Amino acid sequence: MRDKVWVWVGGSVVEADQATVSAVDHGVTVGDGVFETIKVLAATPFALRRHLDRLERSAVGLGLPRPDRSLVTKAVQEVVTASGLTEARLRITVTAGAGPLGSGRDDGPETLVVAVSGLDPVAPTAAVAVVPWVRNERSAVVGLKTTSYAENVVALAFAQQQGASEAVFANTRGELCEGTGSNVFVVVDGELCTPPLSSGCLDGITRQLVLETSSVTVRDLPLEALAAADEAFLTSTLRDVQPLAVVDGRPLAAAPGPRTRAAAEAFAALVTRHLDP
Repeated sequence: MRDKVWVWVGGSVVEADQATVSAVDHGVTVGDGVFETIKVLAATPFALRRHLDRLERSAVGLGLPRPDRSLVTKAVQEVVTASGLTEARLRITVTAGAGPLGSGRDDGPETLVVAVSGLDPVAPTAAVAVVPWVRNERSAVVGLKTTSYAENVVALAFAQQQGASEAVFANTRGELCEGTGSNVFVVVDGELCTPPLSSGCLDGITRQLVLETSSVTVRDLPLEALAAADEAFLTSTLRDVQPLAVVDGRPLAAAPGPRTRAAAEAFAALVTRHLDP
């Protein structure tokens, strides 16, 4: 059941092998699109409002029209219901639609695809490898959740070759930035810290909620702070708060440490109280 994928596209829900988009869709040819990954709990997409807000920001930042929120919400409801899953991984993708083979766009219409599948188990801890490439905090698409993910694919493959489960980037200034699909928190001398958005990291939804439920200092951090941390954790939609156990092959002192455990408990309590915080 976990491997089965249901897809809403063109107004209908079908299984993945029956779902189609144009071969010249700009999301396919040049990665001209935006997306959100959302966890479904109790048949309800968690923090859907925040995810749709970010989807809109990403689309506008990429020069695309604001997605029709009512249509997206309808597609989400229909595909989750059709799947019959109460816990799932949901992905919303919006692209510029069919276009030329180069970077220029046609006038649309945009393509909307919503897919859902079962949740994979998440490891109790993570190991990361710092990659030799950097995030550009001055990029034209900084802070946007775009479908142009090849950089992340290469970085994650590098990390996995080192025996790690996630890759971590510095930015062009040599500061700690983010993972391929996660935000990074570190504890240094008892202070829980995370990089600011100006570092080039994505404004993660789980990051937002941890900042709202825990005492966190947001500040620039040297890349070296990760390896020197007393404890650290990653956050993402599917990881929630995941303790970090190993950095570049070196175990951290505590996984989870007390600040990590407290942040995880506060986040879990929030999820229990409200599925659309």
